[in-house]
Amino acid sequence: MRVVIVTESFPPDVNGVAHCALQTARHLVDRGHSPLVVAPATAAGTGQPDASAPCPVVRVPSLPLPGYPQVRVALPSRRVAAAITEHRADIVHLASPFVLGVRGMSAAARLGIPAVAVYQTDLAGYARTYVHAGEAAAWRRIRSVHAAADLTLAPSSASLRDLEAHAVPRVKLWPRGVDTVRFDPRLRDEALRRELAPGGETIVGYVGRLAPEKHVELLAGACRTEGVRVVVVGDGPSLPGLTEALPGAVFLGRRTGDELARIFASFDVFAHTGPFETFCQTVQEAMASGVPVIAPAVGGPLDLVAHGHTGLLVPPGDADAVRDAVRALAADPQLRAAYGAAGRAMVEGRTWAAVGDQLIGHYGDVLAGRRTAVAA
Repeated sequence: MRVVIVTESFPPDVNGVAHCALQTARHLVDRGHSPLVVAPATAAGTGQPDASAPCPVVRVPSLPLPGYPQVRVALPSRRVAAAITEHRADIVHLASPFVLGVRGMSAAARLGIPAVAVYQTDLAGYARTYVHAGEAAAWRRIRSVHAAADLTLAPSSASLRDLEAHAVPRVKLWPRGVDTVRFDPRLRDEALRRELAPGGETIVGYVGRLAPEKHVELLAGACRTEGVRVVVVGDGPSLPGLTEALPGAVFLGRRTGDELARIFASFDVFAHTGPFETFCQTVQEAMASGVPVIAPAVGGPLDLVAHGHTGLLVPPGDADAVRDAVRALAADPQLRAAYGAAGRAMVEGRTWAAVGDQLIGHYGDVLAGRRTAVAA
């Protein structure tokens, strides 16, 4: 199969969309298929080769998002349609289509090529956070984009329900995988732990973007809890404010790869605070690392965290509930160990290979449906 993956983000970007697109491309290559990635250009420009990519990457000119330069938005370009044509695509995969993905959808439609759209970003939630309005308009945008696809894939049960409730047609569930080899409890590093918490404190970690929609400030109560050290991994526009809001916290900046896996395994508790997650990959990575999870009881974490078994779910946006959950786990090492072991066991079968094969099955269904429609 010849697949063009049109994605709003791709490494070296560090986010869920970029990571999922990369893993999808890798799996397609591993299974003998021929993917091509179309993505916004990095800050370094369009001429830099993507040496670490598993397949060719076409970069489209882009600009940084105002106020959030880590995010780049593609500019209008004929490269999208040209790439789909030149690759002789059998199917177009649209990763979190919003700007570049819409152009990919239009090109696929003009060329008569089926398209699968992967829903990954809660645009309606972001509208509430950043402009305090516009949720209905965001859903109209989502519906118009995804209705043009042959199939929309939702990453979680909550996302699937939201899409169906807003009249998005032809939706199926497709979760995300996790690298259970890279993320492993055996990577727990006592020297690193002594560096992060020299007083032997319980380490409560957060990993992700530092942006308003993540509400990392909800960890302030954990920072004020005796015997707890909060460690924050990531960067973004909220960093200056968070250094004031989280006194005593350790900010490690952006970390990736094996270094990130070592940090994950060295946490005692992982706390995620954002209420707008369609999936929440970092929760899975913490579970694979044998770390108990605290997360809001909304969106993607509802599928991932078994309350009272692998971690604790708390009401979204409730700082007191986050603090109390941290205190409960900090006070009970045996409970932490039990939750961590249960979490690791729960995700061991959720490999990228397993979910990648599911994706290929969805591609096959879409192609078969197109052939049936043509024959009719």
